[in-house]
Amino acid sequence: MLLESLQALLPELNTAVLQTIYMVAFALVSAIIIGLPLGVLLFVTDEGLFLRNKVVNHVTGWLVNLVRSIPYIILLVALLPLTKLIAGSTIGPTAASVSLSVAAIPFFARLVETSLREIDKGVIESAVAVGASPWMIIKDILVPEAKPGIVQGLTITTISLIGYSAMAGIIGGGGIGDLAIRFGYYRYDNTIMITTVIVLVVLVQIIQIGGDKISRVVDKR
Repeated sequence: MLLESLQALLPELNTAVLQTIYMVAFALVSAIIIGLPLGVLLFVTDEGLFLRNKVVNHVTGWLVNLVRSIPYIILLVALLPLTKLIAGSTIGPTAASVSLSVAAIPFFARLVETSLREIDKGVIESAVAVGASPWMIIKDILVPEAKPGIVQGLTITTISLIGYSAMAGIIGGGGIGDLAIRFGYYRYDNTIMITTVIVLVVLVQIIQIGGDKISRVVDKR
């Protein structure tokens, strides 16, 4: 009976896993494209840095903290009008990707900023002293030096996004969370609930192990 139930679930499970990967990948790309520069901006405009700007730093930090302070499930609901505008729908993986991206960008930005703060300030001061341009310092010193921390930040962000994507299933966002709610919770099917939990645990373990390995490879210090 258990085997038959799992076999019947397999097509739905495959679809749910692919939807989860799609949502997480979409949000992760958004986090890299927007969150990485945002994290760099937060760092270089801080007090004592070569592009210090109190107004820009405070406004940017305030916006980042504002989004991060909103629990994802509330953010998900609050962004439904924006989701409808961008994706043309409020349900499905693409719609869920909008709120996931909004949540991922400030989260990753803060992790990037934290990684940059671990860089020896003497290295930055030396680059400024020899006349290196801000762009050169960012491109050739800050990002390469912080690369291991940024990779770890991506790993943490990815794992968080998997958890967020499961929550998106509450409003029909698709993915593993949606499968667990529709087939497990609503139908009181413990087999499906346990299976989805196992799949999520395996996904997180694979991502964590892979992220740790890549971080060690890119760490040249």
